Amino acid sequence: MAVNAKKIAVYVLVVFVLYLIITDPAKAADYVQIGFEGISDAAKAVGDFMTWLANGGK
Repeated sequence: MAVNAKKIAVYVLVVFVLYLIITDPAKAADYVQIGFEGISDAAKAVGDFMTWLANGGK
């Protein structure tokens, strides 16, 4: 039962994303840009933390 719910949730999400892209491509592009900026900021934060650790936590 849980597998079916997961498949349905993924299907609904894919349909929603396609609907968003078709109806408002500019807004969809904004969402993608926001997502990539978030991923980039997170990767930079991890890199800064690893650098801090490599320097002995100073």
